[in-house]
Order: sequence, then C-alpha cells, then structure tokens
Amino acid sequence: MPHLNRREFLNTMAVGATAAALPAKTRVHSSGPAVNTSSAPGLAEPKFRPLPLGAIRPLGWLRRQLRIQADGLSGHLDEFWPDVGQSQWFGGQAEGWERAPYWLDGAIPLAWTLDDAPLKARITKYIDHIVTRQRPDGWYSPYPEDAVTKRYDLWAILLANKMLVQYHEATGDERVLKAVGKSLRAMLDGLDRTPLADWGKYRWFEGLISVFHVYEKTGEPWLLELGRKIHAQRFDYDAFYKGQDVSVPTPRRGLWKWAKHVVNTGMAPKGSALAWRLGVREADPSFPARMIEILDRHHGQVTGMFSGDECLAGKNPVQGTELCAVVEFMYSLEILLSVFGDPAFGDRLERVAFNALPAPFTAEMWAHQYDQQVNQAQCTINPDYMWTTNGPESNIYGLEPNFGCCTANMHQGWPKFAAHLWMKTPDEGLAAMAYAPAEARFKAHGVPVTAILETDYPFRESLKITVKPDKPVRFPLVLRVPAWAAGPAVRVAGGREEAMKPGTFHRIEREWKGAVEVTVRFPMRSKTSLGYNEAVSIERGPLVYALKIGETWNRINADKPHRELPHGDFEVRPATPWNYGLLLDEKNAEAGLRFEERPVGEKPFSQEGAGMAAAVKGRKIKAWKMAHGWAAEFAPGPAESDEPLEDLTLIPYGCTNIRITEFPRLKR
Repeated sequence: MPHLNRREFLNTMAVGATAAALPAKTRVHSSGPAVNTSSAPGLAEPKFRPLPLGAIRPLGWLRRQLRIQADGLSGHLDEFWPDVGQSQWFGGQAEGWERAPYWLDGAIPLAWTLDDAPLKARITKYIDHIVTRQRPDGWYSPYPEDAVTKRYDLWAILLANKMLVQYHEATGDERVLKAVGKSLRAMLDGLDRTPLADWGKYRWFEGLISVFHVYEKTGEPWLLELGRKIHAQRFDYDAFYKGQDVSVPTPRRGLWKWAKHVVNTGMAPKGSALAWRLGVREADPSFPARMIEILDRHHGQVTGMFSGDECLAGKNPVQGTELCAVVEFMYSLEILLSVFGDPAFGDRLERVAFNALPAPFTAEMWAHQYDQQVNQAQCTINPDYMWTTNGPESNIYGLEPNFGCCTANMHQGWPKFAAHLWMKTPDEGLAAMAYAPAEARFKAHGVPVTAILETDYPFRESLKITVKPDKPVRFPLVLRVPAWAAGPAVRVAGGREEAMKPGTFHRIEREWKGAVEVTVRFPMRSKTSLGYNEAVSIERGPLVYALKIGETWNRINADKPHRELPHGDFEVRPATPWNYGLLLDEKNAEAGLRFEERPVGEKPFSQEGAGMAAAVKGRKIKAWKMAHGWAAEFAPGPAESDEPLEDLTLIPYGCTNIRITEFPRLKR
C-alpha cells in the first residue's frame, strides 16, 4: 500500500464551478457546501487539509489572547498543580489517567503556535519521558500490567495518542510516531480482551485521529483494521438521536447519563465524519448537522452552545454549559469543516469561539468556571444550586471549581482555533475557514507562499489579506462567507469590488505575483431572536451582546492547596442592577440599537478591552429577582414596568464575567 503524505492532496475536486469576470488572470466564483466523495487508498480524502501545526502564527488581538493564555494557567499548570506536574505520565504519583494528556493536548498547539521556547522545552521533556518509558508490549507506563483484572478505561490511551500525533506533526520526531504506532498495535489486540467501555466507548472516534495520522505516514493496512474495530465497539450516537430521550432536559439534580453527558455530546459530532473517512458503510455525512439541529431545538443557547451541567439541560438561560464541552465542540467543528467543507460549520465555530469560549475565563486566564450561564447574575458558592448533576461551586471562577477535568482540558480552545483558521485545498490552494488576525505559510505547487490577515474582526467588518508568493504561482484563494453577512464583498489587487454570496465558499483563482492585497467586507446587521419563555437576545455578526454589569470580586477558598494568587478562587456579585427588560421594536430592532466601535484592548475579552458596545433603552423589572441563588425565570410574553426608562450598555458576551443575555421584553 503506498505511503500517503499528510500534506499531499490526491483529490482534484475544486470548490465551486461558476466563474465571474475580473481583471486579467483572475477568476472568482462562489459555491455552497459539498462533500468530497473521492478517496485515497484506504481513507476518503477530506475536503480541506489543516496546515501543519506551527504553519499559522497569530497576529493582533489573537496573538495577545494566546499570550495571555500562555502567561496564565495554561502555560504554568504543570509547575504547581500536582495532577499534571506530578502525574504518573511524567513519573510522579498523582493522577495517571486523563489529566496530563488533556493538558498536553492544548499546551502543544499553544506552544508551537506562539513559538514559545520555554514552554516547548518543558513539553519536550514530558514527551521524552512518555516515549522512553513506553513498555515493550506497547502500552504506556501508566497502563496497568494486567488490564483485564485491573480496569483502565482506554479513553486515556485514545487521548494520549491524539496528543502525541500533534507533537509529531509539529516536530517531525520519528520516535513519537513509532511510539504511537506501537501503542496502536497493542490496542489492536487489547481491544479483544478489554473492549471499549465507559468513557472510551462514548469517545471512540477520538481514537481514529491517531490511527489516521499513523496510517497516512506508514500505509500499514492493520491500522484500518484497528479503526474498524474501534468503530465496531462504539456507542451509536446516530441511533440515540433518533429517539426521544435526547429531547428531554435532564431533571435538576437528576439522573446522570453517558449519552447525554455534555462533553461526550460536544465530542460526538465529529464521529460520523471520521467514520466516513474510514469507509464505514453506515456512516452518514448528514448526521452531524442533524445532531446539531436537534441540540439547538431542545438545548440550544444563543452562544452557539447547548446546555449541560453536567448533562443536557434544556434551553433555560440559567442552566450551565461546561467549559470542557465548549472546547471539545470547537474541535469537532474544526474536524467537520476539514472533512465535509460545509461553511455552516465555520459560522458555528466562530460563534462559539467568540462568545462561549472567552466567557468562562477571567481576562488574565488565571481562573475559570466549570459552568457558564447565559443569564449569570452572580457567581457564588451556592448550596441551593439547580444544576442537573454539578455541585455548588460550579460557576465560581477558580483553579478547579466543581471538578478538575476542565482545569486539565480547557487549554485547547484558542490554540486549535488558531491552528485551523486556514486550510489547504485539494488543488494546492489556501482556504480561510474562520477569521482572526494571523499569518499562514504554505506551499502552492512547491512555491512558498505567505498569507497575512490583518483585521479586528469579529469586532469590525473589514479584513485585509496580503498574499505574497516567493515567485509567481497560480492557485485558488478560497474565502468562507458567513451566512449572516449582509452584502459581503471582495476586492482583489485594487480592482472593482465584487459581491459574494453569504453561506458559501468564494473562490479567487489567479496567478499571484508580488504582494497582492485582497480586501473583504462582511457587513454586520444587528438582529434579535426569541429564546426560552420568549426572552429576547441581541446579536450582530458573530457576536452576542450582554448587559454590562458592575462587578464585586471576593476571594474565597484561600485555605485550600494551590489557591495562592493569581490562581485563586473568586465569587463575583453584581455591583449595579441587572434586572432589566428591553424596549425594542421587534419589527425593526436596529432602530432601538446603536453600536459604537471602541479600541480592541490589550485584553480583548474583558469589559475594558471590548471592541464594540451597544446602547439600548430598558427599564428595571422589580418583580424579577434572585431565586435559588440565580436570576429567576420570568413568565413568557412582554413584561410590565413603571420604572424610569434608562440607557443601557451592552458589550460582547465573551467580554463579561456576570451578565444578562436573554432579556424580558417590555410592553410598549
């Protein structure tokens, strides 16, 4: 079987087919989503290929955000948190299952995307320890000698191999590739003795990522046998989502279920895409979009996420969403974008990344929440909590509120988002999957090319892309056009502005010579949407807006280990009123909203750094108070209030720590 190079594309299917006239040597057209049905030997080719880790460097606000992350918990967790720093994976005596691999799964792309030498050096030391202490039978050292009698959920091995192939892609270290190959060979036989169960059974698809990586490097046919064996032992989400149970919110303080666990749910959409690549007959390419639609209908939140605290919890804006689910859902969307090339997955990815991802972190990223709420009037230790199965500390900001899994796993969100901004097309071109300031380096027909995106998007509508090849070369530049864009347009090399079709990929094919500027406009229009109990929320472009509330912070848990500043635990209470209804004309919401551009700050996702704000009229609703320690539910329909009309300020959801996002509507 021939060796498959990770960076080659055997499929020649182009994106779209309709040409539009432009200046000489330039051709532009748009296309909708399509599934690539050609196949490489043994594996179906994805629609787009991510660039190698490290090929995309963040710029502007995105670099500042990643630098904040590296200077916060993500870059220092191994230095003081025993579950990582003293992990059995690294020769210590602490937890030897998922937490150290989880941290590395985010720390590796963070370090190589930033080219952070000290962090890279520490990570390399840990990887060396894992590889050099791999047992002769192929299992890593934390795996028990007798896994039949001493159960060890294989989820940790699936995760460790997924993490290690990232390191191999970034460094080319052949020792790591061989170690993963030995681990997969051990798993091939081991699955017969100890089949997937518990977390491994519900996260089976994560194992295919390392299987595919090693197969595309070696062409060993037994790897596809392993992939099919993993698939055969799976939990079948497709069948589960045909039933009724998924539509029912888990009762508060209710029954914990594997299939409705919110992190499993965030991971699951990628399963069909990976099974489709494997050539599994029953793999349904339409299932991920259908699954997301079902989640939106029954558990959807305005941030692009679904509730789950810790199991799916319905549409009520006071139910939480676990941070682990946010970063895992983002990674699923990145895989779906790559495999199926549907631009709608890119729209959803940005919505989650710019809203749900930054919201549960402090601006310095030294503390985080386990659960975030869309309507989060305060964050306190709350014995009267009404989560499905989480505990009283779940929405405080801290080191490891409620449970340490998010402390270990939260790191992958921003780095993997940055690493998937651009992807390679099958015909040697470059495709923009999502937008943030960054520089991408790749080769088109063997010619080195740099593409630099300068923008303050999503806080602004305009983007400038400069394409600079080392010598003239022809290739397509493919741009994802958000479905929400109102009159999007592109201008190439100072030529005339051309319209683009929302919800498609727009293709610019030409010979690129010298430095060519491509300017893009994605005009944003504000909109309102009705949610739980007819509450109204406000969106503009990919951003959701929430009430700016004054904050009072109180440090707690100072007597617990490892709670020294700056990585302490904190409660947050409102210092200004939060219980407002909005006065809006539902037929013409823009008439009651005024948006103002502000400088994007050094901390882009903070109250002070928010790059946009909105002004709107509202009144306090006296009857809307706290209940169970949270903002109470309110009745459907317009609310009455005789309080004075006030000018309210809304800022992007991701810039808030406490917030109201779904508001009662006021009677006019």
